Amino acid sequence: MKSFPKLIISLALPFIAGGIGSYFTISSIDSWYRTLEKPSFSPPDFLFGPVWTALYILMGISFYLIWTSKGSKNKERAIKLFLIQLFLNTSWSIVFFGFQNPLFGLVNIIALWVMIFLTIRAFFLISRSASYLLLPYILWVSFASCGCHLPLY
Repeated sequence: MKSFPKLIISLALPFIAGGIGSYFTISSIDSWYRTLEKPSFSPPDFLFGPVWTALYILMGISFYLIWTSKGSKNKERAIKLFLIQLFLNTSWSIVFFGFQNPLFGLVNIIALWVMIFLTIRAFFLISRSASYLLLPYILWVSFASCGCHLPLY
């Protein structure tokens, strides 16, 4: 194993981000989120926990592969992109659930999608495996974005 402490940190970062986001999400589920009109294809609520757990694990492993990679001039940029997308991931929950603002949530999730895409591209230059591990993440965010939960007037 290259570096066990780096593996633990790499796995912890997405879960810390998710924990912060969950703080804002949980209080709004019953009081606000359930009242929104959602598309018929919206996944059931019970899927979100397991899906995000799997995605956070994949994100952590992906980040670990980049962080422990050797000799890439693109490594610093790739790490910065990863951290920016992780910040946007957390801020989406704050904006959408905490502020209960679907419009700004949509703006945030578009920025998040772009940053995930840029992160995948940057990771690909260093480790194809690391970039492939992020594909389920961008697919899930793409799917979730389809039901952006904007009020239907």
